[in-house]
Amino acid sequence: MEGTSSTVIYRHFNAPSRGFTQFSHEIIRHPRLSSDAVRLLTWQLSLPQGARESLSRTAERARIGACAFGRAKRQLKEEGFVHERRVQGDGGRWVTQQLVSSAPLTADQAAKLLAREPVASSQVAPSPRKPAAGQPTSPPADGHPEKDPEEDTSDLPPETVEESPRLEDARAVIGALPVLSPTLRHIPPGMRDELARLAARWLDAGHTPADVREHILRGLPSDGTPAHRPGGLVRYLLRDVPPRALPPQPVPVKRLSPRLEGARECAGDHTQTTLFRPVGDETHCAACV
Repeated sequence: MEGTSSTVIYRHFNAPSRGFTQFSHEIIRHPRLSSDAVRLLTWQLSLPQGARESLSRTAERARIGACAFGRAKRQLKEEGFVHERRVQGDGGRWVTQQLVSSAPLTADQAAKLLAREPVASSQVAPSPRKPAAGQPTSPPADGHPEKDPEEDTSDLPPETVEESPRLEDARAVIGALPVLSPTLRHIPPGMRDELARLAARWLDAGHTPADVREHILRGLPSDGTPAHRPGGLVRYLLRDVPPRALPPQPVPVKRLSPRLEGARECAGDHTQTTLFRPVGDETHCAACV
C-alpha cells in the first residue's frame, strides 16, 4: 500500500527596521477584494502622509492594466475603502477628491472626513493644452450662443436631488436584509446609503416595504448559489421601479329584476330560453318532466 503524503510549510520572517507599513489582516485576506484591489489599497496606504498620488497613478506604477484597475477600484468603492466626490475650488474649477481608508467607511463618514480637507488652487490647476492652430481672433461682441452651454460642458455642479421623505423607512428595509437571507449578510457598509436611496424610490412610488423585500428575495439565486457581490445584486434588483399594481376591482354582479328573482333556466330542450321557478333543486320545468 502506498503511503500518504502531506505538505508542511515553514515561514521565516525578518521584521524590517524601517520603510514598512502595518496593515490589518482583514485587508490582505479580504474575501471580496481581488489581488489587484489589495495591491492598489496597500500601495496607497503605504504612501507618506500628505502624498497626492491618485489611484490611477498608483495603478500605473503598480503596472495594473486599465480593465483590472477599473474592477479593483469598483471593488474598493463597494467595500467602503475608497470614496470620491467632486468639489468646486478657486476660479470655479471642479476637482475630484479621493479618500482611501484602512477600514470601511460609510458615505456619511467619508463626507465628513472629506469636508475637513481644503481644496487648494494647485489641485484644480488646468491641464496643459495644445495651442489652437491659426492666428488669435477677438471674440464676437454680440449675438447669442447657438446651443445651451449646459449640453456640452462637464464643469457643471452636480444636480441637487431632493431627499425622499421615506428615506428612513428605506434605511430600515435595507438594514433588515441580512435577516431575510444568509446571502444578504455581507452587503458592504459603504453601499447601504446608496441602496437605501434606491429603496426609497420604490416607497415613493407607492410600494410597501414588504413589496421591496419580496422583490429582492425573488431575485436571489434559487438553487443555493452564493452571491459573490450581494450589494451589487441588490442594487441591480432595485434599479428599475415598476408601477405599483392596483388591487383587482370586484366585478359587479348583475341582479335580476324582482319579478325574476328565484327563477332558473330550464335544462330541457326548448327553442328559446325558458325560465321556471323551482320548488326544490329540480333542473327541468314542469313541461319537460
